[in-house]
Formats: sequence, structure tokens, C-alpha cells
Amino acid sequence: MTGTIAPGVLTVDDVSVELGGRLVLESTSLVVDRGELVGLIGPNGAGKTTLLRTILGLLRPATGLVLVDGRTARPGSTPIGYVPQRHEFAWEFPISVANVVMTGLTGRLGLLKRPGEADWQAVADALERVRMTELADRPVGQLSGGQRQRVLVARALALEPAVLLLDEPFTGLDMPTQELLSELFTELAREGRAVLMTTHDLASALYTCDRIALLNRTVIAAGIPSQLAVDPSVWMATFGVGPDSALLRILKAA
Repeated sequence: MTGTIAPGVLTVDDVSVELGGRLVLESTSLVVDRGELVGLIGPNGAGKTTLLRTILGLLRPATGLVLVDGRTARPGSTPIGYVPQRHEFAWEFPISVANVVMTGLTGRLGLLKRPGEADWQAVADALERVRMTELADRPVGQLSGGQRQRVLVARALALEPAVLLLDEPFTGLDMPTQELLSELFTELAREGRAVLMTTHDLASALYTCDRIALLNRTVIAAGIPSQLAVDPSVWMATFGVGPDSALLRILKAA
């Protein structure tokens, strides 16, 4: 370990990341334990998605370590489920819902091995968790925005991951779908997963997350929502706002 933080299921220890010669993350440390739903909150450009991609092993940190269950995270071999933002997926591709979910197992299967009965059962179980069983054979191009989001969640769950990363999972969704997914994410954490979610929905994060981490190039503060909500200084430092900001009024109301 490079720092002094206690390890969890997911441990980000003193991580710095450079992109195009610019320091995007600096000395960032964060722990998510088994059974926790942690909200990652910060302004646009704060490095939230960069942090998720570094955890996945898609970006190499300039300094620091990312550990899952005490082992260095490696693309394709570490049990991390990832739900990207919906616009990152090619929904026009002619493929069924079930086959999209099966792509979540590509890292485990490899490119040449055909999926077996256990793999298809994992797909069926994942679709059941997100209430999409009846749409398994539907082309993904015919799905609504909320249905597409649930497919991406199922794809991540098919791997039966120890860690689940969610990148803005509620953006553009109607309230019933937000509530369904929020309840599901809480259930998944309670079953023993470590769940890390980026979100701009402050009210929802304060209500549903066990802990919140405020990020702007580094973790400014982390703690339980009720504690952070009453400390305006950490929100001002994270978002670069003044004491009369509407953001602080929202926090007081929440």
C-alpha cells in the first residue's frame, strides 16, 4: 500500500492520473467496503469518469494503486461490473437484449469460447433482477431509455461482480425507473457487493447512499450524508461556489 488508508473490497490508494499531459486526478484515495453504496459527487470535469476507468484498469495511474479484494485490478480478470452512461453504447447495433447482457461475460469467456448453460443462466438471472425477462429476445434498438439502462445494469450483473461501478445511472430516466434502479442498487449492496455510483442527483444520493465522496481532482471529503450535508465548506471547495449558492440551499432543504 502506498498510503495509510484501511483496505476495503475496493481500495483506491493515492492515485494520480495524467491525460494529455494534464493531471486529472491527484493523490486520490477512496475505500468502498462490502455492503456499501457510495455516491461519487463532483462538478463536470472533476475526474469522476476518469476514476471509474482507472478502477477498471482502462487507464494506468501515474502513481498509486487500485485493489479489489486486496489484488491489483486487471481488465477482463477482476470481478468488476461496469454500467457506463447510456450514450456510450451502440444501440443501433442489431442484437437482442439477451445477447447484449451476454457481452458482459466476454472477459470471462474470451473471444472464441461459446457460452454454456451456466452462462445463459447468469444472463437470465441478471435480466430477472432488472425485470426485463419478457424482453430478452427484443432488439435493443426498440427499447425505451429506461429499458436500455436496465439492460446495461443486467450486463454488469451477469458477471456476478464483487464491485459494481455505475456512471450516472439515473440521467434522463423517468421517476419510476429511477426508483426501481435505486432500490436495486441498495439491494445489491446489502447482498455484499461494493457499489460506487457517480451521480448529479444530490437529493437522491443524500437519501440512498451509505456514504458520499466529494471529488474535484482529489477526494475533498468523504462521510455519511447527514454529516456532509451540514458542512457547507466541503461543498464550496468541491464545486467552487460561494456561501449564497443555490447548491447550499438545496442541501439545507434536503
